[in-house]
Amino acid sequence: MNLDLPKFFRACNPSKTLVVGDLEDRQYYIDFSSVRGTNIVRELGRTIALLGPEDPSCQLFTGHIGCGKSTELFRLKSELENQGFHVVYFESSQDLDMADVDISDILMAIARQVSESLETVKVHLQPKGFKALLQGAVDILQTPISLSGEASIPGVGTIAASEEAGIEYSLPGGIGRIAAKAKDSPKLRSQLRQYLEPRTNGILETINNELLGPANEQLKKMGKKGLVVIVDNLDRLDSTPKPTGRTQPEYLFVDRGEQLKKLNCHLVYTIPLALLFSNDIGRLTSRFGVKPKVLPMVPIQLRDGTPFEPGMELLRQMLLARAFPTLDSAARHQHLEQVFDCPETLDRLCQVSGGHVRNLLGLLYSCVQQDDPPIDRDTVEHVIKEYRDDLIAAISADEWDLLFQAVEQQSVRGDEDYQVLLRSMFLFEYRDDGGRWFGINPALAEAPKYKEWQARQLEKIPVASR
Repeated sequence: MNLDLPKFFRACNPSKTLVVGDLEDRQYYIDFSSVRGTNIVRELGRTIALLGPEDPSCQLFTGHIGCGKSTELFRLKSELENQGFHVVYFESSQDLDMADVDISDILMAIARQVSESLETVKVHLQPKGFKALLQGAVDILQTPISLSGEASIPGVGTIAASEEAGIEYSLPGGIGRIAAKAKDSPKLRSQLRQYLEPRTNGILETINNELLGPANEQLKKMGKKGLVVIVDNLDRLDSTPKPTGRTQPEYLFVDRGEQLKKLNCHLVYTIPLALLFSNDIGRLTSRFGVKPKVLPMVPIQLRDGTPFEPGMELLRQMLLARAFPTLDSAARHQHLEQVFDCPETLDRLCQVSGGHVRNLLGLLYSCVQQDDPPIDRDTVEHVIKEYRDDLIAAISADEWDLLFQAVEQQSVRGDEDYQVLLRSMFLFEYRDDGGRWFGINPALAEAPKYKEWQARQLEKIPVASR
């Protein structure tokens, strides 16, 4: 089998999320649960399946940005759909401005996405309460949009949002147009919130009574097990302060978490990893009644520095599968020389990634941008050097000190440390039988400043103890 270079290049794109339910994308999927120390998808899905449609759940999911959360959520979607659930997955960043989000924004985005998804399976509802709500929003925004007619899902009637051109829009279309205008203008967004926020409990009641409740009933009549909503990308919320002084994630998930969990369906929210290092982690868990589930890095070594071959092999397979998705794992190795000049070059790339899957794909993508496969060691080292230099340039002297302390203790304490070390990807989180541990980004471990610190640490150890 010969390497299809254009197809391989497209498959290496680090910005593309694998939709595991899609047969072509599924060929590229590698299951890392055996080495990550946890099977998040199984835990999330098992909770939903055991509770069933009569007992809604709300679960929280987090991890480093780029560690593979969205891919795992698509796998969860696929598995739940195979079990008979109707699953609505959406990326909240498409509907919301991540720098400025409030509860009503999230609720309206969910209402839009659910109603839009229900249209595709011919579930017909009549959420009349939304008509007055949307008309009030339109009046506040003072836009040319006007709402008229009976409020319903298309197929039964329309809630028409028409401009001068006379175009009609469904309920999700009406919400979408209002949200789009507000997203593009902080002033309009503020005006809309002044109208919606005092009505949050009413919005919740309307969504539950007119949308989610009836949807679950109709879905059950169609032989479905119920409705699941997966809200992705809320982990990308900026930590901007709200007027109360609380950061945006703390305000949404801790202070207002009770409202986010009140929707009458199974919910999975991604949340910022920073919340796990906040003083409010206890309150967060209490609000939602569950601990957030964390997707750690793929380990390339154990916490004592011993190489971890199972993790390395799965990372190799992730890259080789991009080149030869239809071959089994053994056959891919037989064609390795079409992609890399030698196995050691492949291993070098996997090791320096630290098990961060998007970073690893990004490094490979950069290599293929520079030259045709087989990729040689010089190309890999050039790409790694650029990656390392970019990281080093972002670290201040104080941050180096924090990093040294974290590496020595294999732990991170407090939100400040998180923001500096983890969000910046200077430090990675792993899990094993002993629990959580942290390791330096391997690219930074090659920095001269880090090597000097290592040498000083070694000098402190008595020769007999080395």
